[in-house]
Amino acid sequence: MIDTEQKVVIGVGIDRVWDYVKDMERWANLMPGMREFTVVDDDDSRWVLKVGVGGLVRTVTVDVHVDRWAGPEHVTFSYKLEGDPVLGGGTYDAVPLGANQTEVILNVRVEGSGPMAPMWEAMGRPLLPQLASGFAGQLKGAIEQEAGVVPAEAAQAADRPSLFAAIGAWLRRLWLAIFGRRAG
Repeated sequence: MIDTEQKVVIGVGIDRVWDYVKDMERWANLMPGMREFTVVDDDDSRWVLKVGVGGLVRTVTVDVHVDRWAGPEHVTFSYKLEGDPVLGGGTYDAVPLGANQTEVILNVRVEGSGPMAPMWEAMGRPLLPQLASGFAGQLKGAIEQEAGVVPAEAAQAADRPSLFAAIGAWLRRLWLAIFGRRAG
């Protein structure tokens, strides 16, 4: 068995995060490698993903079942790969950090069985954290974009003058220092 935990802080309140997450199709389409998503019913869906490790790239079909919807704080899910002896599951937990911040904790585990289990686990060990981290980042970005939240890096960059503006201001100060106000 392999597992991973990914945490991300989303710059909106827990109810806004839940409004996004409770729609399975919205967050499923954020999964790296997603090729096709089909809703089976309220708790079941089929995901077709293209995954790769090194030179091995493969398309897999995953049947996903939501075992428990306990939003906005908790979701438990399980899944199995079609045609392969691999299954797993995980949890989604959301913790309000204030009116406009929510920490989301994603836990995912993969279990292989049969003679191919060691191969699946060897391939999945580096891949699972990458997939989960990519998904967590995509989820954060999609929810914040929909809410109109400007990422902290962009807000800080907007507060700084551009390189051209800074050079222009420096040249103006230099001009005034050399020639005084009469040349303006």
